[in-house]
Amino acid sequence: MIKGSKICGISDQDTLNFIINHPYPPQFIGFICNYKKSSRFVEVEKLHELLKLDKKKSSFVAVLVKPDQEILEKIKLLPFDYYQIYDCSPEEIRMIKKKYKKKIITALTIKDKKDVEKYQLFLEVTDIYLFDSKGYEKSMSFDHKLIEGIKIKKPLMIAGNIQMNDNLENYKKIADIIDISGGLETSGVKDKSKIDVFLNKVEQVQNET
Repeated sequence: MIKGSKICGISDQDTLNFIINHPYPPQFIGFICNYKKSSRFVEVEKLHELLKLDKKKSSFVAVLVKPDQEILEKIKLLPFDYYQIYDCSPEEIRMIKKKYKKKIITALTIKDKKDVEKYQLFLEVTDIYLFDSKGYEKSMSFDHKLIEGIKIKKPLMIAGNIQMNDNLENYKKIADIIDISGGLETSGVKDKSKIDVFLNKVEQVQNET
């Protein structure tokens, strides 16, 4: 059942204001904090300015790929509610969670069933699971049916080249939260008209369940 959405890769004030003040704001808003290969990467200095506003009903998510101590210290005072972590072991995540007292979105990149099964290793440290593609900065897909049979007593977020025009009904049986980034862009830039359509669609699907 779709319970909410996450819009990822926000990097400018205008788009952030639009999303936060939308009639149906997303449950989560993600910011790329340390993955410089991404066109959506935001420098820490800019994050300090960007995140000064009232987040209202949304939670802020720091997207981190194998974060080191340096970046974790730089962002520790920023108003992030969740750390979305790629490429860390359960023990590394446990240490981050304990030290920085943040909720954790464990991001698993999926190619086949073996990748999916890794979720069991993170049960003790995860607040939300994100099943994503192997693409990182590229909008790549994976077979979402691979995660259809998973029974987890924790929210399940799904990403991987999800598009604004996708039939969200298709995700009802496999995910609680839809995570979208590139699908809301035009020529690599977040498009407010696409964001508006997507958020309205999510609201409509939620009302149907």
